[in-house]
Amino acid sequence: MKNLLLLPMLMFCGVLAAQDFVNVGYFFNKQYYLVNSVPSPTGYLFNPDARKKVTLATLDWPPYIGDELCNKGWVFQLAVAILSQKGYQVEVRFMPWARAVQQVESGKIDILFPEYYIEDTAPSDNFPKKTRRDLLALSNAFPGGEIGFVKRKGDDISYDGNLLSLRGSTIGVVRGYQNTPEFDLMMDNGEFATVEAVDDLQLVRLLKANRVDLIIGDLSVLRFTVNYSNLPIQEKAQLLNSIEPVEPSIQYNPLYFALSKKNQGWKKLMHDINTALYEFEHAGETKRIIDMGSSQCF
Repeated sequence: MKNLLLLPMLMFCGVLAAQDFVNVGYFFNKQYYLVNSVPSPTGYLFNPDARKKVTLATLDWPPYIGDELCNKGWVFQLAVAILSQKGYQVEVRFMPWARAVQQVESGKIDILFPEYYIEDTAPSDNFPKKTRRDLLALSNAFPGGEIGFVKRKGDDISYDGNLLSLRGSTIGVVRGYQNTPEFDLMMDNGEFATVEAVDDLQLVRLLKANRVDLIIGDLSVLRFTVNYSNLPIQEKAQLLNSIEPVEPSIQYNPLYFALSKKNQGWKKLMHDINTALYEFEHAGETKRIIDMGSSQCF
């Protein structure tokens, strides 16, 4: 994802108005399959006649996935493709991340995606005395991106790659996001003061407004989110010109599907997802879907 770090202003590669219908095409065993969404009041529904049903909750997180991205982004395409290949009726619902987490942890929705790795000790914000891993099971990994700190341009931040050097700092985070295991543990232990944002756009605005010293996230997401927003052009330019990455980045974070353990069939669903992830990766189909991105719309 590093090639997206310097997205130029107004380079909306693959951003279109929200679509009522979505096409998902993929290759399996050298045969091409095309599945189309059908009208649904709650999300995007595929394979409505399939007997096995699965519902997924996700968020606007461009360039990986977004309701206004062309064909909803490559993570959406991959999710629908692997579940369709395994014979599932698939419904994908977009919602704010904290609500998506709550819906899946409570078992009202089957899968949360895309998710970062969740430590065994990470507490649930929705169920006291429960960890997130008590409630969710993680699939095998699929490709993700770099995560790191972002500062106001020109600020002098003393960071050498050791998180202990940032003790006492005020750091902006998106509510409900996992970041990295070490950072999340230090945050939970109160070693940083944190200010919560509802999404990545608000996170960038917190930084520019001097309400935090740093923010943490995937810089490609942060930059793309600003470009992708409905803010006036001048405000977008001001936001993008006011931020810069803190080197070094923290780590590369792969992505996962997080399955609700309250779904009685979650183990079979997990087996099907992991099998499909392996099959798509082994055949080069995952890479093809990522490389295609949203270009198929043009």
